[in-house]
Amino acid sequence: MKKILIICTLLISILMNVQAQSKKGIYLFAYFKDNGEDGLHLAYSTDAYNWAALKNDKSFLTPMVSKDKLMRDPCILRGADGLFHMVWTVSWKSNGIGYASSKDLINWSPQQFLPVMEKEPGVGNSWAPEITFDNKTKTYMIYWSSTIKGKFPETLLKKEEGNNNRIYYVTTKDFKTFSPTQLLYEPGFNVIDASIVHDNGRFVMFLKDETKEPAQKNIKIAHSDNLTGPYSKASEPITGNYWAEGPTSLRIGKEWIVYFDKYTEHKYGAIKSEDLKTWTDVSDKISLPKGLRHGTIITITKKELEKLQKQ
Repeated sequence: MKKILIICTLLISILMNVQAQSKKGIYLFAYFKDNGEDGLHLAYSTDAYNWAALKNDKSFLTPMVSKDKLMRDPCILRGADGLFHMVWTVSWKSNGIGYASSKDLINWSPQQFLPVMEKEPGVGNSWAPEITFDNKTKTYMIYWSSTIKGKFPETLLKKEEGNNNRIYYVTTKDFKTFSPTQLLYEPGFNVIDASIVHDNGRFVMFLKDETKEPAQKNIKIAHSDNLTGPYSKASEPITGNYWAEGPTSLRIGKEWIVYFDKYTEHKYGAIKSEDLKTWTDVSDKISLPKGLRHGTIITITKKELEKLQKQ
């Protein structure tokens, strides 16, 4: 009788573990390679540390909009409508960004150019757009970094070659009509690569301090009670003695993992924390496809992964 009970207990434990594994999400990294000429690349992971490229690391979507036809810094968000919404950088110098949507990450809607900065004279760029959803207002916020000639002259440095970015945004409920463009974050320095996530009733912004002299080039944090701000003063750097950009994050249980591009070293880095204050470097524990550049991470289902693996 004892043996039967032990066997039954073991079988139940195995079944529960199988069920948990089947419900467990798959992590999907959307990224670009080189200058973004060939478009959207995807990689997946089941443990958030070891990542494998899909489709033999070939592009899932070729960029079609803007003069330069680039697809840099792709950001994908699963919307409340069930669609995957994506925005990206279309050019090093542009007054707008790219947008497309998909039901399955394979078949995409016609690509659109969103001229989010067209009403601002002297705009030099629209970089690294991202999307965050506000569950309270059922509204999406699209945000990016831009330089507007003549603005914030106190932080314009000769070494920056005219770049003096701040974070701007629009909101939308349907990706068809958009609010007027507004300033989202002015931290008192050249800032790019903002990525905003929800955290227990507040919003956390990971950002890059782009200051070149004296060199910062690191990742910092700001937070706000509202998605559209105001956001707090930027924290001290959470990354180390190297240049980092393009932060994207995952929260797994109590643990945060922030991934970033160590772009001058041509490799990726990662740090983890349970309180967003004390960070441990885990760069030596991650494995990513060669040449992976700035992107974002989402969670998909096992069925969605299986469809992507067939491509």
